[in-house]
Amino acid sequence: MSDFIEGGCDEKEAQLLQTQQTTEPSADEGAALAAEEAHKVLAEFDRESNTRQFTGPRKLLIRLMLVGFSFYVLWMNVFSAMPEQIRRASFVGIVIFLGYFLYPVRKKDTARLDYMPWYDVVLAVTGICCYFYYVVNFRDIVRRAGRATKLDVVVAIIGILILAELCRRVVGIPIMVVAGSFIAYAYYANFSTKRIIAHLFYTTEGVMGTPIGVCSTFIVLFILFGSFLDKTGVGRFFIDVANSIAGAATGGPAKVAVIASGLQGMISGSSVANTVGSGSFTIPMMKKTGYPPEFAGAVEAAASTGGQIMPPIMGAAAFLMAEITGNDYSVIAIAAIFPAFLYFSGIFLMVHFEAKKLGLRGLDRSEVPPFVKTMLYGGYLLLPLVVLVYCMMSGKTSSMSAVYAILTSIVVSMFRAETRMSFTTFLDAMENGARSTISVAVACAVAGIIVGVVTLTGIGLKLASGLLALSHGIKILALFFTMIACIILGMGVPTTANYVIMATITAPIVVRLGVPVLAAHMFVFYFGIVADITPPVALAAYAGSAIAKSNPFKTGVTATRIAIAAFIVPYVFAFNPEMLLIGAPPLKALQIVITAFIGMYGVATGMEGFMDTKLNPLFRMICIGGGLLLIVPGILTDVIGISAVAVVTFLQKRAVKKAAA
Repeated sequence: MSDFIEGGCDEKEAQLLQTQQTTEPSADEGAALAAEEAHKVLAEFDRESNTRQFTGPRKLLIRLMLVGFSFYVLWMNVFSAMPEQIRRASFVGIVIFLGYFLYPVRKKDTARLDYMPWYDVVLAVTGICCYFYYVVNFRDIVRRAGRATKLDVVVAIIGILILAELCRRVVGIPIMVVAGSFIAYAYYANFSTKRIIAHLFYTTEGVMGTPIGVCSTFIVLFILFGSFLDKTGVGRFFIDVANSIAGAATGGPAKVAVIASGLQGMISGSSVANTVGSGSFTIPMMKKTGYPPEFAGAVEAAASTGGQIMPPIMGAAAFLMAEITGNDYSVIAIAAIFPAFLYFSGIFLMVHFEAKKLGLRGLDRSEVPPFVKTMLYGGYLLLPLVVLVYCMMSGKTSSMSAVYAILTSIVVSMFRAETRMSFTTFLDAMENGARSTISVAVACAVAGIIVGVVTLTGIGLKLASGLLALSHGIKILALFFTMIACIILGMGVPTTANYVIMATITAPIVVRLGVPVLAAHMFVFYFGIVADITPPVALAAYAGSAIAKSNPFKTGVTATRIAIAAFIVPYVFAFNPEMLLIGAPPLKALQIVITAFIGMYGVATGMEGFMDTKLNPLFRMICIGGGLLLIVPGILTDVIGISAVAVVTFLQKRAVKKAAA
């Protein structure tokens, strides 16, 4: 993503990114200013971008270590046959070693670009030694399973504490509070320190559990694939395609942001990085067109966050969901299509009616690239994505599918001189992939602690029983409480770790309500993700506000309003899983798609208070109510909903004709 920020601006984009000044900088200066601004915002709101910037020999050393790590994970997944516990322990150990070199103890320490304090060297070396103690003594530890020695316990405690401190630096406090609370509960449940620590460190139910297992295989290779894909220039291509589709439409720049951010977000595992990457281009365009700053920042944040639910990749969560739910990847990708369509339809319609209300036009035709020409020129850049999806659908493992997609990205980059991958560019992609892996791996390792406590104590069932008792068995009330829990638990947590936490803590609650497993996991995943735009944390919205120079809280509130579909659709498929196309025949699926889209039209007009003219409060309520009925699958609800929206539409058209007369 950082490469896209640094290198994705040509002369026209650089000019659009300038603030109003009497003397405009040159194109190169404009691109540099945009990149500098983007990096500042990332450092402020995205912890995983807040790394030390070494120079000279130290920079070369870090680069070599990161590239070596990428080669190691490729070898580990393609050629190695080592036991799973050794794979996971070695992976976490190397991540911790690299993490302490890159991430300072405080944000302000990054100002000392070429400084590595002695205590971080000690922590890095001690951390890798703790996890490689497991690797070296693996067979002995297995033989004495359940009978850990004092040395085993001491090493495990130190390893977990060092992991926790790195997680604080890389991911933040919220996930640490959750993990700490679960460990405290294990003590409250009268488990001994030896039992807790041995379970969390020396079994596949804790730090080395399913989350880090999936991360060290599927996710790390997907991140490498995203890094290589970025080098092909696909980010710029996504913006060009979005521009060609919607640039000249009413409120064009905002619609461009919705399309481009959705496309970019599906291969990006960070809502914040996606917001900053595409927002450094789209937000100034929206403001220049006439959108209020709060709305411009909110549109970008809502669309970028929605990219995490966009199939076929879903910010790597699709692979995790397939592993945890036991479904094929193809089932996950197909089930996610329709909810994602509704989410982005809702944002697109909100943008459209806001533009009509403000009287905003699109870009001049001369500024919009022709769609056919754009696709002919750059359509081949989508080939790696096609290869990835084809391999996954044809039954190949996620690991090998990602490897084939990486190789395809390298081949695709050779088609044109400006994107041709040199040896240096290849190493850059390997380095960037390793950097991006660290934050996800650390979050997954700590999420494994939460999973471990759940399996050790059975607290998951107790939480489910407690919430059901609190809701008195009323399904809608229990789902509402679960939604609140997901938003709180998802604050400031990366997408993959976010889903692991939701799947462990909250998904069993929804399943207890009688919701099918896949629908339950999609429900909690949606609400965990929207924490990025829901105040008071709302990191993606605050990142968008920093670029838009708007009020952060107002931007977050506006983003929540724009993304209203994300707060409606999960309830619908929790009550009627047919929306996920589970067991729905083709004609039924088509009916659901059409009526739900009309429903989003009604909700959007009601929320914006504008259709062809301004809507009075009564008409707004009718539109919202009718729209909600249409989103819920069913013949009766569809008939009532269509009638309500049709009546308001007819009255609006008649009002326009009268005004014209």
